[in-house]
Amino acid sequence: MTDVATEKPRRGRPPVSDEQRQRQRLDISRHAVRLFADQGVAATSGEQIAQAAGVSERTFWRYFPHKESCVEPLLTKMVDAFCAVLHDWPRELELIDHLREAYSPLLDAATDEDIEAVLAVVRLTHGERALRAAYLMLRERAEDALGEVLAQRTGLARDAIEVRVQAAAMSAVLKIATDDVATAAADGVTRETLDGHREQIATALRGLSRML
Repeated sequence: MTDVATEKPRRGRPPVSDEQRQRQRLDISRHAVRLFADQGVAATSGEQIAQAAGVSERTFWRYFPHKESCVEPLLTKMVDAFCAVLHDWPRELELIDHLREAYSPLLDAATDEDIEAVLAVVRLTHGERALRAAYLMLRERAEDALGEVLAQRTGLARDAIEVRVQAAAMSAVLKIATDDVATAAADGVTRETLDGHREQIATALRGLSRML
């Protein structure tokens, strides 16, 4: 008679999927921004952020190398939104018209609360050096992403100077317009504020779209 090996049940928690991990990082980011806005970055600890988000401190530090990096998930969603709209730009439409129709600071099922959190981060970067550094590093990555989209659109090489200059110019427009809307929305986000933001970006990019 042959013994049949039985599989032992897995102990502990099931592994976390990438989607769950991203959702948890985003939730931690929301809580971190609220604390940063209420009491400042220096006065906010990783332990406080972890407690507010309902995760262990160990989990917190596994997701974020330092507390200032907590702003990245929210800011990344904003950059991704612009890149996604640019990627879906129909050939038959002028860029300015497409942005007026399709652009939003955040995509998916983003709530006004998330938009306010993103704009709060942008306002905080004006006075918090550590957050400013994280913001500017993200902007560099955004420029790379924009370059990829523009290279596909134009058929030029990613490292072509025309593509690199265009990507840098678009990134600058997005940064300045976002700074402006963050200031305008200090007392709360309104539809009029977001419409003005969309129009500002579309108008600023009018000249940049001529080469495409």
